[in-house]
Amino acid sequence: MAAHVLTRWNPEDQLFWKAEGKAIARRNLWISIPALFLAFAVWMVWSMVVVNLPNVGFKYDNNQLFWLAALPGLSGATLRIFYSFMVPIFGGRKWTTLSTASLLIPALGIGFAVQNPDTPYSTMVLLAILSGFGGGNFASSMANISFFFPKAEKGTALGLNAGLGNLGVSAMQFLVPLVITAGVFGALGGDSQTWLKDGVSKDMWLQNAGFIWVPFIALATLAAWFGMHDLDAAKASFAEQAVIFKRKHNWLMCWLYIGTFGSFIGYSAGFPLFTKTQFPDVNPTQYAFLGPLIGALARVAGGWISDKLGGAVVTFWTFIVMALAVFGVLAFLPHDGAGGNFWMFFAMFMVLFAASGVGNASTFRMIPVIFTTHHQRAAAGKGRAAEEQAVKDANREAAAVLGFSSAVGAYGAFFIPKGFGTSMAMTGGPQAALYVFIAFYVSCLLITWWFYSRKNAEMPS
Repeated sequence: MAAHVLTRWNPEDQLFWKAEGKAIARRNLWISIPALFLAFAVWMVWSMVVVNLPNVGFKYDNNQLFWLAALPGLSGATLRIFYSFMVPIFGGRKWTTLSTASLLIPALGIGFAVQNPDTPYSTMVLLAILSGFGGGNFASSMANISFFFPKAEKGTALGLNAGLGNLGVSAMQFLVPLVITAGVFGALGGDSQTWLKDGVSKDMWLQNAGFIWVPFIALATLAAWFGMHDLDAAKASFAEQAVIFKRKHNWLMCWLYIGTFGSFIGYSAGFPLFTKTQFPDVNPTQYAFLGPLIGALARVAGGWISDKLGGAVVTFWTFIVMALAVFGVLAFLPHDGAGGNFWMFFAMFMVLFAASGVGNASTFRMIPVIFTTHHQRAAAGKGRAAEEQAVKDANREAAAVLGFSSAVGAYGAFFIPKGFGTSMAMTGGPQAALYVFIAFYVSCLLITWWFYSRKNAEMPS
């Protein structure tokens, strides 16, 4: 397997990049994207499963259902902390193969568990936690791809990897409602369940929500093993990467990424069930996929826009739009069980998804620029060797920060759906949670302006 280990890699060298680097980098990117796509699908599949569990006989209350929707976010975010540092230790090819194969565990587990309404709630909790494997993959995937591309193309490359990978959420929320209505796998998939609605009996194969991903995960695992590369230049111990915990801008970017990606993934996890609680006559599974779709595509566009305009400027305006959109959600919610406007409520959420997608890309565009600037300033005037080492140190730290900030940001997948559930349990409505979200966006706006986007900012990016 020596051919899969690259001992020479310098994407900033234009001759090397044009001669061989670009083709190799793109090959790794186009294998990484479907693997990450599947990771997001498995991670967020509970957003669709929880809506349908009561239909097939599971007797869970709203709080238990919100917990099942939120737990993959909690475990996925926590796993990202560890996954952030794995690529330099194990290699991108090896770790992508292993982490993609791990998705088979929750996919198969969900498929078997949902066939029996007597499955213990503790088992469902465990499977929801194991779905966090999919969430963890993002940190290592983004760190890996960041090593392959030069600074001038990182925004676009990371935007493609993350944006098209994020499409896994939308594809899952579109596909699952279709595949659970048909015996896709025949006798191998198990018997159907009966769903009684408005006096009409329907067949449902809820197990397909898990089983449908299994063959694709197997193919992606093989593609990663046989098609990707490990980079010698990316190798680093945990101790070498841990220097990021001393960097102020690591923590500031973590805060901003909670606001962007945390919102995207949190609303993806919580929007279907949240919609059902506020507009009981609406079937959220018909519309839920549109939000993550818009957010994922906006992330692709956001990477390109941020390369042109600068990540900090784009991030600043993103938080303004997000705060205004939450005010819009508040305006169109039902009050005291009456009123409300579903379509305007839905439109405000689509704005939130779009803005969060752009912000996902712009914050990730900021990180490599911040750490390159930091190290180049320190190396200025110290000779070519110091400048070359500065580039290597900047790439290593930026990759670690990309992974670690994605870990912290992913906690939004837990706190947003759980915030809705807690707010409703304590106050009778979701308004308290939404006002907290607005306050958080304002804090992100101020941090972006002060440190990164204003005139004479400490670290313009």
